Amino acid sequence: MKLACTALVAAALVQAQPPERPKILGLAHVALRVSDIEKSRAFYKDFLGFAEPFHLDNPDGSLSLTFIKINDRQFLELFPSLEPGADRLHHVALETDDAERMRLYLAARGVKVPDRVPKGRIGNLNFNITDPDGHTLEIVQYAPDGWSLRDQGKDLPDTRISDHLLHAGILVGNLDAAMRFYAGILGFREIWRGSSNGQVLSWVNMQVPDGGDYIEFMLYRMLPAPDKRGVEHHICLRVPDAAAARAKLQARPYGASYTRTLEVRTGINRRRQLNLFDPDGTRSELMEPDTVDGKPAPSSPAPPPVPPPPGSP
Repeated sequence: MKLACTALVAAALVQAQPPERPKILGLAHVALRVSDIEKSRAFYKDFLGFAEPFHLDNPDGSLSLTFIKINDRQFLELFPSLEPGADRLHHVALETDDAERMRLYLAARGVKVPDRVPKGRIGNLNFNITDPDGHTLEIVQYAPDGWSLRDQGKDLPDTRISDHLLHAGILVGNLDAAMRFYAGILGFREIWRGSSNGQVLSWVNMQVPDGGDYIEFMLYRMLPAPDKRGVEHHICLRVPDAAAARAKLQARPYGASYTRTLEVRTGINRRRQLNLFDPDGTRSELMEPDTVDGKPAPSSPAPPPVPPPPGSP
């Protein structure tokens, strides 16, 4: 009897232990709303050089979304659903090695999750959660028979301006709340913070726990209007040489119709970068992986912005 009781107690203790967090390997995709799908296709395919391996239709035959392939594990999703005045960021997706275990892990930490992990229309396991600023995060586990992995090594043309989605930028209004969520629950680690003026913090870079990709917190005091967030809500594509990337873009036929200035600059993080804007104004940042002298850029000690008092204009 004593041994049986001991076994029951031990089993209860095991069940009481919260599940461990499965791996978060990197950014799986960033999904954007666009107003004119053909113009957006031209920008991401003809100008940036990516392929469009597959798409999904609505029941009436209209386009639901299409996929722009960056590499075998990273995509952009374009939703032709941008309404006037709306936010262009649809969601950001993180790749995990075990979606069901992630669902249980998040539920144990008070994050609202679905009752089960469904299989999506392209065959991967996925579900959505919401961060403290209201951004939708999709948790994705690639299935061996899913569309993402079924054609590995295909649809990767030499015209690609980049082969890696390095980070996604999202607006964050409460840094403490975001840190509790991304660092405390998801296990992200801070790798750098910067300030555009040296007085107030502008950015905090948070790296996934099991890979090199990161999310860039774009800190704000006053939230921009939804249709003015295409600079803050952005993607970053890694390039070995920003000047060489500019030369490639200028030589492409699409370059003749691109009216914005193609200027290589050195950012506060001391990395050379080139900003591009799609037809809706969403920013694609082409950035070199290393600083100009190979030395790490120091983090800013500036405080985060203070939100205005409730009711203030």
